[in-house]
Amino acid sequence: MKDTVVTIEKMAFGGAGIGHVDGKVCFVPFTAPGDIARVGIKREKRSYLEGELRGIVEPASHRTEPACPVFGLCGGCSWQHIPYADQLLAKEEIFAGILWRQGRVPRERIMPIVPAPEPLAYRSRAQFKIHCTGEVSCIGFYRAGSHFVVDIPGKCAIVHPVINRLLAGLRDVLTSFPEAVRIPQIDVAVGDDGQAELVVHYIGELRQDVISHFRQHCIFPEVSRIYLQTGRKSTLATISGDGEDALSYRVPNGLSPDRPDIILSFGGGVFSQVNYRQNLALIETVRGWAQLTGKEKILDLFCGNGNFALPLAAGASQITGVEEFRPSLDFAIRNGRANHADNVAFVCGDAAGVVSAMISEGRKFDIVILDPPREGAAVVAGIIPALEPRTVIYVSCDPATLARDIGIMKKSGYDVLKSRPVDMFPQTYHIESVTMLAPAPGEG
Repeated sequence: MKDTVVTIEKMAFGGAGIGHVDGKVCFVPFTAPGDIARVGIKREKRSYLEGELRGIVEPASHRTEPACPVFGLCGGCSWQHIPYADQLLAKEEIFAGILWRQGRVPRERIMPIVPAPEPLAYRSRAQFKIHCTGEVSCIGFYRAGSHFVVDIPGKCAIVHPVINRLLAGLRDVLTSFPEAVRIPQIDVAVGDDGQAELVVHYIGELRQDVISHFRQHCIFPEVSRIYLQTGRKSTLATISGDGEDALSYRVPNGLSPDRPDIILSFGGGVFSQVNYRQNLALIETVRGWAQLTGKEKILDLFCGNGNFALPLAAGASQITGVEEFRPSLDFAIRNGRANHADNVAFVCGDAAGVVSAMISEGRKFDIVILDPPREGAAVVAGIIPALEPRTVIYVSCDPATLARDIGIMKKSGYDVLKSRPVDMFPQTYHIESVTMLAPAPGEG
């Protein structure tokens, strides 16, 4: 099909702009509403087209200059050409649309999106892809839809300043290692105090050489610990730093003024939110919606390092956290002890299996909190109502799986009271959210 001219009407989940060609929806990445674009059609499906931007015939009046010189090549960001205020509007409408189409959640139950205080330089974690040829080390992210590494020129616009400072040093460390071609990725994470840790992924046979090289050459004041990973997360081994070294972030204690702030630690491949400021927005939303009186029994599924359980502990009677990934649970237990949360117990296990066992034991909870991975919690969503919670608070990083799980819970008599999108990932199409469900009137 020849190139065609498309007027972009709005944005889609996935990052592309939407226009129409001969009555069919056409998705075009790196366009903005109001753009008149020259588009090459890459794929034609029965009900839609996938286009490739060949040029802007007439730019939208609000189009903005991207902060990154490799935007459009690098797969890390998709919306840097759209003003931040417009990104927020687009995300709110996309989120509301998905929840209505797939979960039948009325628009009036969708609250305004929570904007990020820092639309740039916010990411506290990054997985840098690496391609080494001779004396040249490319460090960056994959080009969208490929395994081609786009080198970061100087600094990345969305990562924490500490991570950017480490980039130049990591290039030197890699260039001086004879088998750098066997290092495909380095993960960098930073705590809110500016301390960082590295995970070096290695696929060669000279394991001890890698350890020796990074111990000798990867010495930066910001880096408190370095790990080596040679396969799955279970292969993680320490290169430098001791067992007490960990990253951390602070959560203001908003429930009991006479208690100190909560410090939560993590590290060694354990999940943490990439945006600390917006993570606090999630915690404050969950804490506010829970309406704790000190008497509640709470079940926190997919609890990670205790990100929600421990900030809620001072306002509840009992909290049980459930986490399948043992290293995350170990940090949750450590954090519980450090914050004197004696009313919180943590269980290692698959969420669905643990909930099924609790149902068999006749256990009940006032509040259930879910924070599942991107694939959602379909199996758990179907059995949570048997615990008879008055409130279910679902923290999601994927609107589609959230909408699916809402549909499952509706069949068991639970309905959405309200849902709030949170912009955890500025400059991208991704949408975090918090949704509150309760027994529908007449149920239970």
